[in-house]
Amino acid sequence: MDAPDPSAAPDADPDPDAGVTADSPPAPGSDPIADVVDADTGEGELERTIGLTGGLAIGIGTMIGAGIFVFPGLAAENAGPAASLSFAIGAVVALLVALPTSELATAMPRSGGGYFFISRGLGTAPGAIVGLGLWLGLVFASAFYLVGLGSYAGQVFLEAGIALPVNPAVPLGVAFGVGLTVLSLFGTENTASLQNAIVVVLLIILTLFLSYGGLDALGVFGAERTPERFFPPGGLLPVLQTAALVFTSYLGFAQVATVAGDIKEPSRNLPLAMVASVLVVGVFYVATIFVATSAFGSARLGEFGETAMVEVAREFVGFPGAIAIVVAGLLATFSSANASILSASRAVYAVSRDDLIPTAASRLNLQYGTPHVALGLAGGPIVVLAATGQVELLAEVASFLHLVMYGLICVALIQLRREQPDWYAPSFRCPAGLAVAGAGALASFALIAFMQPASIGVGAAVMIASYGWYRYYAADVELKGDF
Repeated sequence: MDAPDPSAAPDADPDPDAGVTADSPPAPGSDPIADVVDADTGEGELERTIGLTGGLAIGIGTMIGAGIFVFPGLAAENAGPAASLSFAIGAVVALLVALPTSELATAMPRSGGGYFFISRGLGTAPGAIVGLGLWLGLVFASAFYLVGLGSYAGQVFLEAGIALPVNPAVPLGVAFGVGLTVLSLFGTENTASLQNAIVVVLLIILTLFLSYGGLDALGVFGAERTPERFFPPGGLLPVLQTAALVFTSYLGFAQVATVAGDIKEPSRNLPLAMVASVLVVGVFYVATIFVATSAFGSARLGEFGETAMVEVAREFVGFPGAIAIVVAGLLATFSSANASILSASRAVYAVSRDDLIPTAASRLNLQYGTPHVALGLAGGPIVVLAATGQVELLAEVASFLHLVMYGLICVALIQLRREQPDWYAPSFRCPAGLAVAGAGALASFALIAFMQPASIGVGAAVMIASYGWYRYYAADVELKGDF
């Protein structure tokens, strides 16, 4: 695209077909990457209200919930103490993708994240498959987080000695889904402020709990425990299968890229938020599995299901510990669902702005600056899926769709590095970019092979349906290089 005429009057109406290139001189005191983003045309622009702290809170807050408070029991049942290795594998894959994503995000910090990178780097067909898949992947992930949130909310009744006639996890998860969708309507500053407070409290509780539990597990104090065999009977295969299951825990760094249109100073804040959130959360995951399996052993831990961490805390410090983890679990799963619903709506907004779905979906509520139609298209399916209560299926389908996107993000970086289009001028460059991106693509696609057949089937059906919609509705849309 040609840069706007610099001699134009400051108050002149911009040419709707003109863009801002990477070579355009930035205004004094402005962020050049943000200037490129804000050159979009349309009915309105998303308001930049999320700083580095908010970006970290979205990344850490989304990831810390499932990995620590929902998965330990399920993971330990499948892989034993080696579930900690499963989480470490997930962290390595996420980091291999986070570095290329950071480069692409500073070159193209638009709402839609991975979808935008792939559609501009690889073309409309891959972009449509990923864009619609990202929307639905976040829908599945959000529903999974809401079921976890409902489980911890139901645990409150159990701790209070109140017997309920039905398991409250699903109905409470559905109720929270409706509430969080409405909350996101009133602006990202509300969402980000809430996210910041939750993450600070959550990390304090977890640090204290894991410090105590770690010392206990190492035999500094507490009862002596017989070490359990690290690898399960199946060897490495259950570990890789568990890594594929728990990879949903690492979707948070991509959530940051998905809301790039809301991020202040994206040149600096996007890569910092993505890479740091993976590193911080990975350490917490590995420590949590170590502490949890040392408390009970993996077989018994698996019997406790989604709220296994409550029983671990009860084992260490009794009722006060159980209450502290119930509170932390509520905060964590609330945080994950909160951030995922926001990101799902931004994915809908992005594909609508590119005419892959009707443009009505990208309308903004001018009072709050939020895409209210997109929020409805995200929140509605999320609530429906949460009502199914299928925890493992929801988690793996979300992982499948995101791993496809992550692999293609890495392929997009390789393609753009080779083509070097004029508009591609990232302010952050991935170290050993081609090698890291190649490894990230291979690792992402390989992890899919270890998922359950039902999850692969549902994920593949979503991709096929997305391609069918592209051929029907948007075959004449050209997105590659449109920046």
